[in-house]
Amino acid sequence: MKNLFKILGVALISSFAFTSCSNDDDNNGPSSTFVLNASDFKGDINDGEVVLNSGTVYKLTGKLVINDGATLTIPAGTRIEGTIGTSYIVVAQGGKIFVNGTSSNPVVMTSDKATKAPGQWGGLVICGKAPINKGLTASAEVSELTYGGTVANDNSGSIRYLRIEYSGFAYNSEKEFNGLSLFGVGNQTTVEYVQVHEGADDGFEFFGGTVNTKYLVSTSNEDDQFDWTEGWNGTNEFWFGKLGLGRGNRGIEADNNSSNHLASPISNPIVNKMTLIGLGDQGTESQALKLRVGTKGTFNDLVLSNFLIGFDVQHTEGTGYVLDGTLKASNVKFDNVPTKTKGRDTEGGTVNIESIYTENASATGAGNGTATPTWAQGWTVGL
Repeated sequence: MKNLFKILGVALISSFAFTSCSNDDDNNGPSSTFVLNASDFKGDINDGEVVLNSGTVYKLTGKLVINDGATLTIPAGTRIEGTIGTSYIVVAQGGKIFVNGTSSNPVVMTSDKATKAPGQWGGLVICGKAPINKGLTASAEVSELTYGGTVANDNSGSIRYLRIEYSGFAYNSEKEFNGLSLFGVGNQTTVEYVQVHEGADDGFEFFGGTVNTKYLVSTSNEDDQFDWTEGWNGTNEFWFGKLGLGRGNRGIEADNNSSNHLASPISNPIVNKMTLIGLGDQGTESQALKLRVGTKGTFNDLVLSNFLIGFDVQHTEGTGYVLDGTLKASNVKFDNVPTKTKGRDTEGGTVNIESIYTENASATGAGNGTATPTWAQGWTVGL
């Protein structure tokens, strides 16, 4: 009888353990129907979660879309190599991406070419549901997916310690990838510790939305290091931008809406602790910040180095925002910037915008003045 009780007890415990394990498996949710092929990484992830393997190099051979309800998770140390110009990753509205890099083991998205150069593949595109001023929604220029809406706190996932290299493929003269393109991305999305290096267009571009960022590095991109338009409103700190390759344009090019300078919501981000380093009299347009077509903005603790012009404000709406204090910069240190401000109204007339800034020779910008910030060391390249 005692043996019988022991047998029954073991059976009961085994049954409980099996049931518990089954419940845990159920809690993990359904697996994705996406067929993962590391040597031919492309297609549509339509459901579940796809988790990459950090020990595998993924050859991006076309467009990879993370659709509504699906998730792509990329662990620390993973390497994704674009093989053709039209290879890129895009997160659609309702999809999520989790880039889980670390300072010692970042995720790298790069070109597969032996001799690497800007524009050899597309880049990373995220489309969210946050407000834009191009209409309630619009179609993204490099993926043709819908973006925008009314969900300011939309969540497209989390990106931490990611390096994007040699992106910026151009379909034509009007259609070109940036390194990281954020279309209507919401403020519950995390974007921290990201570098875009040697891209053929802009490093980072914000198309409306409310996403906030921290610790961004933009280096040697051939157009602007940072760009925004279409009503972006976000709070940001610790940006480091440095032109290179003997070419490139501005540290920042910022717009509201080129068709309607007063379109709402008006672009009005906050950027604290930023360093921008130019090429002196090289480059097409040597401006640290080009602020135009009605953007507002608040900047604090800036180091601007080696540009011909510090703040270039264009169009009547923008110069008006300088005068009413809604476009302003505090604690600015100028280093080898012969013309600190230049203002023009919509008709091209000169406007005095010296009130846009207050100066502080002790400003540290992104952390170490024109030197590489401590927080950027170890996981970046080209600094």
